[in-house]
Amino acid sequence: MGKRKAVARRIGCLFTFCMLISFVIGCSQSATPSKPPEATGPKAEGAPQAGGTITLGLSAEPDTLDVHKTNMDVSGVVSRLIGGSLLSLDPQTNEIKPYLAESYNISADQKTWTFKIRPGVKFHDGTALTAASFKETFERAMAPETASPGVGPLLSVIASITTPDELTLVIQLKEPSAPLLSYFVQANVTQPLSMEAVQKYGNEYGRHPVGVGPWKFESWKTGESITLVRNEAYQWAEPFVQTQGPPMPDKIVFKFIKDAQTTIAALESGSIDLASISPREAAGYKQSDKFAVLEATKLGVNFIQMNLENPILGDLRVRQALNMALNKKAIIQADLQGEGESAFGPLPRKMFGYDPAVETYGYPFNIEEAKKLLEEVGWKESGQGIREKDGQPLSLQLLTAMSSQSIPLMQSMFKEIGVEIKVQNAELGSVLDLSAKGQFDLNVLGYTDFDPDILYLFMHSSQIGGLNHAHIKNEQLDTLLEQSRTVGDQEKRKQIFAEIQKIAVEQAYWIPYLEEKTFLAVNKRVHGVKLDSLYGIMLGDSWVQP
Repeated sequence: MGKRKAVARRIGCLFTFCMLISFVIGCSQSATPSKPPEATGPKAEGAPQAGGTITLGLSAEPDTLDVHKTNMDVSGVVSRLIGGSLLSLDPQTNEIKPYLAESYNISADQKTWTFKIRPGVKFHDGTALTAASFKETFERAMAPETASPGVGPLLSVIASITTPDELTLVIQLKEPSAPLLSYFVQANVTQPLSMEAVQKYGNEYGRHPVGVGPWKFESWKTGESITLVRNEAYQWAEPFVQTQGPPMPDKIVFKFIKDAQTTIAALESGSIDLASISPREAAGYKQSDKFAVLEATKLGVNFIQMNLENPILGDLRVRQALNMALNKKAIIQADLQGEGESAFGPLPRKMFGYDPAVETYGYPFNIEEAKKLLEEVGWKESGQGIREKDGQPLSLQLLTAMSSQSIPLMQSMFKEIGVEIKVQNAELGSVLDLSAKGQFDLNVLGYTDFDPDILYLFMHSSQIGGLNHAHIKNEQLDTLLEQSRTVGDQEKRKQIFAEIQKIAVEQAYWIPYLEEKTFLAVNKRVHGVKLDSLYGIMLGDSWVQP
């Protein structure tokens, strides 16, 4: 959402930091994190009314609305409204509750999961939702020919899926999976697809998605907008939504507005109703009579990945020096008006598995120590201010889809220790594609997720070519990440993640720098909008005042 995230979503999580409101959520059998309640829009006088259109600004255009083919947050922003999930997570209590599955059971050995599918649910094309719908959807996601960058790896623990009857879904796992339940809460990840629509549209399905959600896909104008219309047949809202029938508004329109200033102009003119805004803009809008400002703390971390295939970055001391060169507090103050927390490791403070000890062994801002490390490696100062070694300048390319003040700030901070940063700006989809191919030195990303299993996608060696852009190959880390997925004892799982964080930080694979807040400007003619740390923008109870 005009801000995101990656996040790249994504993906199950992914997650990219491009000022996107992420809808990546999750929930596992792990302990639930403490979490601030969602922010709620202005209360209106009078009863909610049906009708009207809500227009949202998106800072990037989705690459596809096929949830099996994307890693973009913005794709999840739209697709979540089109689909549904087996289970749901109550945003107030963090309880997992039935949704499209009216009940479920996990066997004592945690390898056989049985779901009873809710009867009477229909896809937008009129076909019935059955257990076979989920079976065929999940098998498509896992199929090699689908080459799913996000969903496929998340479901790889599944050994087989059977449907004893029309409404019974039995999933047999290869081994116990602690994070799997979290994926079954994510409508933008594991939503059932109409296989009739998939067969009908083939490779073009991503431009003609068909789900079971409150909103039906109507149109996609390339470079301009995506329009969804109310699903009049909808009678199966998530249990925490007050509006249990069809949603109130007639339409939801997502306009693609890449430029922040253009986004503000669109808000002011009334051509869009909702958009993510910066902390600086939020301060002004809080005084407005026309807009409400919602805020939530993002459950994730923004970071810089370093490509270990680059010989310069293959040296641990260089990576450590880059970590020490970044003044995180200065970035947060200058770019975000102080709205955010410095990140020390790959997990945010409020996530299950976070180890507070990371704040003691994470790299502090220390220019002199950073310079000393580079000297040890042989990178010597030159008259031009950029270090050299064997006639080669210490120059790195930073790949980003961001256009915030933090990028030139980072440039100047790295230059302070003699490192030249050449910025390459690209669309979010291109950033993810180039990063997956290893065509970068540094990239700026982020994620939002509920479960620390997200680190498997970013750091396990099997994910090289996917989200492991850094090309991390660490056998000890691989083993720990694998163990974290199968251990049933939550205290043991916490200990495993403490070890994972320590290795990740000591090896300086990332430069984690921010746990940020997100801000949403809402035109006061739109009511019932909520902003949640996990779900992002929630429109289930929204309505438009004429």
